[in-house]
Amino acid sequence: MDGTSLTPEQEKLNALKQVLPEVFAEGKVDWEKLKATLGEDINFSNERYVLNWAGKSEAFKVLQAPTTKTLIPAKDESVNFDDTEHIFIEGENLEVLKVLQKSYFGKVKMIYIDPPYNTGNDSFIYPDKFSETKDEYEKRVGDKDEEGYMTKDGMFKKNSKENGQYHSNWLNMMYPRLFLAKNLLRQDGAIFISIDNNEIDNLIQVVKEVFGEENLLAVIANVNNPKGRSDDAYFATSHEYLIVAAKNINEVTISGFEPEEKITKRYNKVDKKGKRYREIDLRKTGDADLREDREDMFYYFYHNEKTNELKVFKEQQELKDWREIIPLREDGKEGRYRWGFKTAERDISKLFARYMPNRKIWGVFEMDYLEGRKPVKSTTSWTFKDVNSERGTEQFMDLGFEKEVYPKPKPIGTLKRTIQLTHTDDEKYIALDFFAGSGSFGHAVYEFLCEKEKQIQYILVQLPELLNENKKEHKAAISLLKTLKKPLNYAEISKERLKRASAKYQKEYPDFTGDLGFKVLKLADSNFKQWQQITGKDKQALEEQMKLFVDPVAKNATTENMVYELLLKSGKDLNSTIEAKNGFYAINEAELILVLEIANQEIIDAVISSKPQKVIALDKLFKGNDQLKTNASLQMKDAGIEFKTI
Repeated sequence: MDGTSLTPEQEKLNALKQVLPEVFAEGKVDWEKLKATLGEDINFSNERYVLNWAGKSEAFKVLQAPTTKTLIPAKDESVNFDDTEHIFIEGENLEVLKVLQKSYFGKVKMIYIDPPYNTGNDSFIYPDKFSETKDEYEKRVGDKDEEGYMTKDGMFKKNSKENGQYHSNWLNMMYPRLFLAKNLLRQDGAIFISIDNNEIDNLIQVVKEVFGEENLLAVIANVNNPKGRSDDAYFATSHEYLIVAAKNINEVTISGFEPEEKITKRYNKVDKKGKRYREIDLRKTGDADLREDREDMFYYFYHNEKTNELKVFKEQQELKDWREIIPLREDGKEGRYRWGFKTAERDISKLFARYMPNRKIWGVFEMDYLEGRKPVKSTTSWTFKDVNSERGTEQFMDLGFEKEVYPKPKPIGTLKRTIQLTHTDDEKYIALDFFAGSGSFGHAVYEFLCEKEKQIQYILVQLPELLNENKKEHKAAISLLKTLKKPLNYAEISKERLKRASAKYQKEYPDFTGDLGFKVLKLADSNFKQWQQITGKDKQALEEQMKLFVDPVAKNATTENMVYELLLKSGKDLNSTIEAKNGFYAINEAELILVLEIANQEIIDAVISSKPQKVIALDKLFKGNDQLKTNASLQMKDAGIEFKTI
C-alpha cells in the first residue's frame, strides 16, 4: 500500500489480470504473450525473463486451432447411461478438451492429472511437425488401424533423452492442454498435477505462466515410497510431487483433512454430555506473545472458586471473592491471549479456569471439542499411509485384476485427498481427469461418495491407446481383454475398472442411493460435412463441393449422434435431458429444440407451443417447400425464438 488512489490504468490492468493472468510476468504485461494469447503475431523473443523452448510459439497455434470433432454416445459400454452423471470419454485429450470448452467453460471445480513424467521411456503425442497443415496434422495424429483404433505409430512419438528437444517435446505436449484445462475451471477451482523430478522445474514454471505466478498454491512432496527406490544411483527416491494451482487465488476454496489418531487421542476429556474435548491454554505462546505485541488482546478474567463462575473485563476490577487471572509468561512478564476480547466475551461458556500446579498460578483454558473441529490444514509433505504406491497396486488387484495388467496405478488415497481439499459440505461439483489411465480417479470418486455421501460428478478422458502384442508388458492386459472380448486398448482397461469398482461399492454399501454409474462417449468426426478450402480457381472442384453440401449431413451420421453434437456445440452439457417428442427433440425441456427428421406445419406449431429459447433444424427438411421455411422463420421471430437452420 502506497497511500495513492487506484488509477484508471491500474484498474484496467487489475481487470486484465483477473481474465488473463498468464500474460503478466513479474507484475507487468508481457505484450508478446498477450498477442499470442489473442492469436496475433505469435513470435517470442528471448530478451526477457520467460520460460522458452523450441516450438513454444507453435504450441500456441495448436491450442488455438479449432476442432470440428464431436462426442458420440456408447450406451452399451456404459453403466446406467440414462441416469448417471459420471462421464467417461474415449479419445485424444487435446481434442476432447477443445470439444468441452463451450459446454464446460468455468464449470469444473477441480482437476487432477497424472501426465507422462518424461522419464525417457514415455511415448506421447506432441506436435513435432509444425510445417504441416492442420489437415495433415489431424490425419497423422488420427492414424487408425483397420478396426478404427488409434495406432501407436500414428499417435505417439517416443521421447528419448537422447532427443535434442527432449524437454521441449514434453512441454509442447503439456502447454496447450494446461491452457485449455484452465478455461474449464471455476473461479474457485484448483488443479493438482502429479509429477516426478524429471520435469518438476519446468512444470512449475509453466503452471506459473498459464495460471499466474500468484496462483501457485503449493508444491507437495508426496511420499509414496517411504523405503525409497533401491535401484536409484545415489539417493533412494521416496517421493514424487503434487503441484497445486488455483484459477483465482482470491476465490479458491481449499479445505483440509480429518484429524489423524495422533491428534484425536489428545481429546482425552469428556464433558457431561459425553462429548470429547481437550484443554488448550488461552494464553498465546511463541512469537509475539507479550502484552505490548497486541495490547488489545490483553484483558482480565475473574474466577469465583465457590461457584466456578468466570467473568471477563477489558479493564481491571475490584471484585470481592473473585480471583483475578491475567496471562503471565514463564518469565513472569505479562503476556496476551489467543482470542480477542469480544471473542472471549461471546464464547466464555467454552472457557474455564484451573490451577496449574507446575507453575503455581491460575490460568484460563479453552474446551476444544473434537466434534465440529475444523479440518486440519494440509502440509506440503504427505506421509500418509494411503498415498503409498503399493496401495494403488493392491486396490487394483482387489478388483480382480492381475498386477501386470496395468503398471503402477495411482493409490486412490492420494486422489481422495485432492478431492477432500477442494470439496465443501453439501456442494455438488464437477471433477476432471484428462489423463485417466486405469481409471483410478473414478474409483476414488466412488469410494469418496459412498463414505461421505457427497455429490461429485467425474469426467474422465482416456486415449484408446492400442496395446502391442509384441511387448511383454502388454501381454497380461491383452490376455484379459481377449477373455472379455474387448478391443485391445488401454481405454478398455479403464472402463472395466470402473465397472468393477461400481459393482464393489454397490455390494459394500447396499443402502447407498448415490450415483455409481458412468456414461461412455467417444471422440468422433463431426456428423456434418466440413467445407474444404479450394486452392486456386478450380471451378469444377468448387461446383462438386457445393453439390455435396446440398445435404450437410455426413454419410454415417445418426440422429442420436447429431443430437449430442448440436447440444454440445450449443453449450449444453453432456448430462442435459433429451426428450424425443413427436417430430423433434427437446433439450432441457425448452432450452433447445432440434428438428432433425421431418418438418411440417404441425411440427412447427408444436415446437412453437413448447416456447423454446432456441430451435435448430436441418435445412434439407424444407427442400421444395420454401414457404414452410419462411413461415417457420417468421413465426419463430414473432414468438421471440431464435431459429437457425444448418
